[in-house]
Amino acid sequence: MRLLHPGSVLACLLAVLLVGCGQKGPLYLPKPPAPAPTATPQTAPAPAPAPIPNPTVKP
Repeated sequence: MRLLHPGSVLACLLAVLLVGCGQKGPLYLPKPPAPAPTATPQTAPAPAPAPIPNPTVKP
């Protein structure tokens, strides 16, 4: 008496091979994730210089 029938072994092997056929189309590598933007320290803008009064113009 045989423990395993050759037809059932072949059917199991065929089923195992077909399990890997889920991906359709060409194989591809996923693109790496974009790097997270780094925060640059912002400096306060320099204050504007005070206007120089024009001595020739009278208010």
